[in-house]
Amino acid sequence: MNFILSKYGIGQFESKSNRVKGISFHAKRPWILASLHNGCIQLWDYRMGTLLERFDEHDGPVRGISFHPTQPLFVSGGDDYKIKVWNYKTRRCLFTLNGHLDYVRTVFFHPEHPWVISASDDQTIRIWNWQSRSCIAILTGHNHYVMCAQFHPKNDLVVSASMDQTVRVWDISGLRKKNQAPTPMSFEDSFNRQSQTDVFGSTDVMVKYVLEGHDHGVNWVSFHPTLPLVVSAGDDRQVKLWRMSGMVYNSNDNHDNHETKAWEVDSCRGHYNNVSSAIFHPRQELILSDGEDKSIRVWDMTKRTSLATFRRDHDRFWVLTAHPELNLFAAGHDSGLIVFKLERERPAYQIHQNQVFYIKDKIIHIHDLNSGADQEVLSIRKLDSPYVVPRTLSYNPAERAVLVTSPHEGGIYELYHLPKNLSGSLKEPSDESKRGEGQAALFIARNRFAVFDKLGQQVQIRDLSNNPTKSFKTPGQVNEIFYAGTGGLLMSTPSSVILYDIQQRRVSAELSATLVKYIVWNADMSLVALLSKHSITIATKNLKQVCQVHETIRIKSGTWDDSGVFIYCTLNHIKYALPQGDNGIIRTLDQPVYLTRVKGKTLHVLDREAMPRTIKIDPTEYRFKLALVKRQYEEVLHIIRNSNLVGQSIIAYLQKKGYPEIALHFVRDPRTRFELALECGNLDIAIETAKTIDQSDCWSKLGAEALRQGNFKIVEMAYQRTKSYDKLSFMYLVTGNENNLKQMLKISELRNDPISSFQNALYLGDVEERVRLLEQIGQGPLAYLTAKSHGFTEIADSILAQSGKESSEIQLPSNTCELPSIPKPVVQLEDVNWPLLTVSKSFFEGAFAKEAPSSDSTNNAVTSAPAFTYDENVDEDAGDWGMDDDDDLGIPGLSSKAPAEDDLIGTPEPGQIDEGDEGGGWDLDDDIKADLDAEISQAAAQATAEFVAPTAGTNECIIWSQNSPLAADHIAAGSFESAMQALNRQVGIVNFEPLKQHFLSIYQASRISISPMASNPNLFAPIRRNPEESNIRSSLPVVVYSFENLKSNQLQQAYRLFTNGKLVAAAAQFKQLLHSVLFTVVTNNEEASTVNELIDVCREYTTGLQLEQERRAAAGDPKRTLELAAYFTHCQLDVRHSQLALRQATKQAFKLKNFNSASQFARRLLELAPPKSVADEARQIQSVCERNLRDEIEINYDQYNPFVVCGISLEPIYRGSPTSTCPYCRSSYKPEHEGKLCTICGLAQIGAKASGLRIMV
Repeated sequence: MNFILSKYGIGQFESKSNRVKGISFHAKRPWILASLHNGCIQLWDYRMGTLLERFDEHDGPVRGISFHPTQPLFVSGGDDYKIKVWNYKTRRCLFTLNGHLDYVRTVFFHPEHPWVISASDDQTIRIWNWQSRSCIAILTGHNHYVMCAQFHPKNDLVVSASMDQTVRVWDISGLRKKNQAPTPMSFEDSFNRQSQTDVFGSTDVMVKYVLEGHDHGVNWVSFHPTLPLVVSAGDDRQVKLWRMSGMVYNSNDNHDNHETKAWEVDSCRGHYNNVSSAIFHPRQELILSDGEDKSIRVWDMTKRTSLATFRRDHDRFWVLTAHPELNLFAAGHDSGLIVFKLERERPAYQIHQNQVFYIKDKIIHIHDLNSGADQEVLSIRKLDSPYVVPRTLSYNPAERAVLVTSPHEGGIYELYHLPKNLSGSLKEPSDESKRGEGQAALFIARNRFAVFDKLGQQVQIRDLSNNPTKSFKTPGQVNEIFYAGTGGLLMSTPSSVILYDIQQRRVSAELSATLVKYIVWNADMSLVALLSKHSITIATKNLKQVCQVHETIRIKSGTWDDSGVFIYCTLNHIKYALPQGDNGIIRTLDQPVYLTRVKGKTLHVLDREAMPRTIKIDPTEYRFKLALVKRQYEEVLHIIRNSNLVGQSIIAYLQKKGYPEIALHFVRDPRTRFELALECGNLDIAIETAKTIDQSDCWSKLGAEALRQGNFKIVEMAYQRTKSYDKLSFMYLVTGNENNLKQMLKISELRNDPISSFQNALYLGDVEERVRLLEQIGQGPLAYLTAKSHGFTEIADSILAQSGKESSEIQLPSNTCELPSIPKPVVQLEDVNWPLLTVSKSFFEGAFAKEAPSSDSTNNAVTSAPAFTYDENVDEDAGDWGMDDDDDLGIPGLSSKAPAEDDLIGTPEPGQIDEGDEGGGWDLDDDIKADLDAEISQAAAQATAEFVAPTAGTNECIIWSQNSPLAADHIAAGSFESAMQALNRQVGIVNFEPLKQHFLSIYQASRISISPMASNPNLFAPIRRNPEESNIRSSLPVVVYSFENLKSNQLQQAYRLFTNGKLVAAAAQFKQLLHSVLFTVVTNNEEASTVNELIDVCREYTTGLQLEQERRAAAGDPKRTLELAAYFTHCQLDVRHSQLALRQATKQAFKLKNFNSASQFARRLLELAPPKSVADEARQIQSVCERNLRDEIEINYDQYNPFVVCGISLEPIYRGSPTSTCPYCRSSYKPEHEGKLCTICGLAQIGAKASGLRIMV
């Protein structure tokens, strides 16, 4: 039998800590308490896997721990003999219960009464009232350590286990009656009860059963929640099951009226060391136990046989508990605790159109999502073990059949046909069900389904009769298979997902995704969500990744929204993921659910009990983001107007996506509005919010942004608010506002700031004021020097006289120079703000502007009426800024509320302008002027509603590439891509790496760099081939690689290297020459023919050098060396160089006693009229060879049959044989080398089709 415990490991949550002696689940929250052997109590969130709190007040190990079922309390007991009651909200101990004389083993709350029961090594059990903080009963009778004591969940019973080898069941009904509300009682009853208690001891608690049967001490005992059963675990390595009879499960009945007895039912044997604890499964007929043999075991309660075992390698188990409501269990061991579940809680289900097919309690149900109707269809109770939940369900709508898989016995599947008539009672399978073995089974076509054998890594395709039609091995290690459309499968490997084509039996695509457990297709199967434990990968149907979302909490399920958003849930949240990569939280969950379908605001789910439910969600956020991403602005505006979409996350999202103007619409906080306004450059809202906030840092930021936009009026206001007098003065200087500079000078005097006064006097060029200031602050020498140097002789003399000095005593510099003066503005602008282009508002700014109420005209009006009236969607940023009534700057003389005569700057308010009396006249001109203005305004608004950027001038480099088809000219223009395309098209070039330096050299040499001012970037000017041409449309770039230079310099250098025997350098030079020829530009046909001849020369020399280098490398093979020497003599070289080749071949043949060949080479050498010494040597060799005209070595060489040499195999290709040619250098190759890279030029593809090299315009 395969429980999740044994199959998937025990691991929903695992903590690492000291030895855990006690554990307790919280009834509602995902919390678990662990009491440790080191004296610490830990509170864990097992769903998040985080430690929430630590409680350290016990001295020594804490063995007992328990949550209160309803109150925010828990109780603990330890080896310090103390019982402590804690409040986890306040995170402190409320009080301590003292009374035990030895270690406290266990503590538990009563489910209803304010009681705590504790078991101790002092051989007693105590019941405490935690409200009155007193002991209300002491249960004595055990004669050894009491290891465990618990209340019955419903009845007035207590069960205890002791090291005296007994289990005792106690009746506490008397204690309950005693602690109930008082009732009228006669004196006799009261006296009799008191006397009986005094003489015979307490009658509140009585021993009901003493269960004997264990051979050693008993460590744990538990009641069954509903049946009259008790389970105990002891050091005799046994788990014993006990039954009690005569029990009426009603706490109000009198138990004395029933004959009662208890007996041992059976023992569960299998542990091979002490059994620490044993509990009943709350909802199934199972028993769980753990022990010091490092194992947890699951037992069948009816058969008393072991069903599953889980072992740890090094940790002994000490305690075991069950969650009061969920299918969760926890066990404490030597190094921490584990939280696990026994059976799979995820229901097997599949969605088809508006129906959900799911399995609950081994019955197939159909749930209609529209009507909510739910119907039981078919019973599948015979599928497998009653304790194993079916794993998957696959539905075939064409045949109305389902495939159900189960992990039972390594994996099985069954094929069922659903009944056509669903009315009446629950149907059983009408025909013999078709069963087989397989880890997974799913329909892939109308009459075919696939079965996956994980052990054998094989997939079988079967028909509806369960007969195999084909099978194939998986392309790798596969963990799971999924549906991927008709004839396709998705296969999950440990590191990727494979799209497998069943018909062609090949892998169509692969996507990296770790351990995918589930997949969810959208409605049209264009997108698929691949769900792993902690990540979601969204991909197309061809497995092209769209986005990936990572989660720290385990992902449970998902479904697609109609709009294309993926909705998924984790253990504690419902979330969304947009295909563009954005994700967020929709709502929180109390318990995990399994999503089936989302329709509007209703989310259809299955809970852990396989019950269909609906959850209300708010899709506004993800629909808003989706509309924003898709640029569906009308939808965005509709959502903004009709929903309450607020929150910092939305604001941050809008800022991140570049829509601060939308975020500005949501925000009401002045500080946030101010920051957003600055971000989107909206100075209107920025100044409005700055006035509301009225803090120095806001005005500083506003001033900086306004300065960036050139709005000096706002800059002026900001500097005034922050009292930045120096910045104000400098701004007035650079804007040429001399009047305001004079006012700033007066203000500095009022502020008694001589430094600021001197600065303003310097800006104004007022020498007399500077001299006066220097005298005032006691700087007489500087005052004299200033006056003297600027020609104010009388003032200088008076300063000298006041100091008692004579002019003869003062030594001044003799050299004179012209002193710098403050530049004066040539033209005084009426509006100092920078002129701004009139641009259309964005979609949202225009929409929001229509909604906003019209503001006070005095705040937005300009000093003079504009010439044209623009459409409301046009934003004129160049308007004036008026002074508001509340702009009192607090600067003497600058307050807007001061009288006109005290206004030092003296700028008149717009409303104070005297426009004179209303004029008379016939108004004829005014009437026609108004109509004309209206028409002109409308035309101007239409013309300027959309901003059109100034048209850029024509780039001469672009004209180069348009005027010329030559690759060199395209490179000079910077169009490398088109140059490479041209070379590929003309001469089949495919390897451009060797040409990189040529590209860069041509590009750099075709332009000059001019350095202007130091702060500006360099200017680049193109260099023309025809500088006398004035029409830019006819210009061409300068020729960088001239043909004359190639022929007279580079070619001659290559010849010299060849003559001197520097073969490697010569080969590199000839190849470099071949590369340079590509970028040569000629002016006539004669030069073009010469260029083609140059290519042939380079080819022949490069081939010959390749032959000679290969000959030298093959020195150990006489036949091959002689063949290569012979081939070298047939290269079309210069006469001098042909003599070298023939001389080398003659000597080589003579040495190897190929006298016939040597004689022929000598004859050909003499025909070329070599120098006398060479000719004499050739004649001698010829005369010796003629005595014996035979060859010792037969070589592949026929001098009488013309041939060319293959550039790769270096073998002859005789005339008439098939050949393949390089389209550039025209080297020859054998046909089998077609498609390879030419080895002679190293650039072109052998056999490629080409139009021919163009080097002339």
